[in-house]
Amino acid sequence: MTVDQTVFQDLVALLGADIVQAIDASNIDRLTQDYCVMGRKDVGILALVLPRTVEHVSQALKYCNDRSIAVVPQGGMTGLAGGAVPIGPSVCLSMERFRQILEVDVAAATITVEAGVAMETIQKAADAADLFFPLDLGGRGSCQIGGNLSTNAGGNRVLRFGMARDLVLGVEAVLADGTVIDSLRKVIKNNTGYDLRQLFIGAEGTLGIITKVVLKLYPKAKSVCTGIMAVDDYPAVLDLLKRARSGFGSSLTAYEVMWPDFYQLGTVALGRKPPLDIGAGAYVLIETMGTDPETDQERYESVIGQAMEAGIVKDAIVAQSQREATELWDVRDSPGEWSKGVHWPQLGFDVSVPTGEVGPLADEIGDMLKATWPQLQTVFFGHVADGNLHVSVRMSGHDVPELDIERAVYQIVSQRRGSISAEHGIGSLKREFLHYSRSPAELALMRAIKQAMDPKGIMNPGKVI
Repeated sequence: MTVDQTVFQDLVALLGADIVQAIDASNIDRLTQDYCVMGRKDVGILALVLPRTVEHVSQALKYCNDRSIAVVPQGGMTGLAGGAVPIGPSVCLSMERFRQILEVDVAAATITVEAGVAMETIQKAADAADLFFPLDLGGRGSCQIGGNLSTNAGGNRVLRFGMARDLVLGVEAVLADGTVIDSLRKVIKNNTGYDLRQLFIGAEGTLGIITKVVLKLYPKAKSVCTGIMAVDDYPAVLDLLKRARSGFGSSLTAYEVMWPDFYQLGTVALGRKPPLDIGAGAYVLIETMGTDPETDQERYESVIGQAMEAGIVKDAIVAQSQREATELWDVRDSPGEWSKGVHWPQLGFDVSVPTGEVGPLADEIGDMLKATWPQLQTVFFGHVADGNLHVSVRMSGHDVPELDIERAVYQIVSQRRGSISAEHGIGSLKREFLHYSRSPAELALMRAIKQAMDPKGIMNPGKVI
């Protein structure tokens, strides 16, 4: 009997045939690829574990830890950095059966869920209780909250509500040796030493597996106002942002900037009529959420109108219905459509610097790429108000050194003391570039934490650190 067969049969004996599956043509594809990374199918996956309880997770990890067998935690497989893609012999542990919403506490404004619940399911459960869960991104229907927390997901509303870690009050997680850490508390004030929940958020399954989580909820908005504004340049983007912050206050939820190359691609190139004419220096999508539909719309149009009178905004369109708002967001969300052939394949970057530096960063990266590899095309867009810039480099039809491009871009970001991964995580794709954003002392501390919590190195090896 081979080692592979022994591990599989041991896990079946330990957990049951309902919990452990063999690896075959029916599951190998979904286990070896996420949204961006196509992994190898011959890396040696020993078994697929589909636990139903935290005890199952604990038993599986203890078995693997005792035998120094690698474990790769998996969720909806919608990641963008290979964080859940196996890179060597390992047991895949999927949280897809952890689908229960355990509690919605209206008084505490919290929701307690298992790690495999889809983001959209949480949003709908909150909405049914007349509350609001603000974390949101394109993969909402299939991404799982455990994966969202493991990568510290961002999305479109970070400006107002923060990253995934800012929405978490408590977690239950299982360590490499099977120890269950119960930090599943619903209190906001909890000043009792080290904040253990944060060890698992953003760690991409390298320190343990999140099994349950308590999330913050917010009052449901009574109104949502959306519009796109055309401006001349990045200084105007900053001027408009200042006015938006002052005029909308805490109701400002999204401030999305599209450079001309992105706007043309997201509209004309996809057969979509541009909401505003092509030709502006930048396009800004602004969204607010408030409590009074009539006065909020009036205030929105007033703030934008004053910006037009001041010459900051050259043209604008404000949605008058949910349908129109969706159409405006469709332009900003168009990267999901690029695989149709207009801009594929691509090399994507997800970086961040202080908001005031985003425009200069885009210029510097664009100038560098054009001077070094003039055959490439670039597309820039970003959340901007939270400092996040996305860069897409079109690779189609060109033999270009991807590693050299990545190093060149990350060197520029490093010189501005920015982050090489604003919201997508590190995974395996960005691991070798982590030193551009982390000092030697920081990397050493991260390795020390990893060694303390996972001394045998079984948890998602080859990822993050």
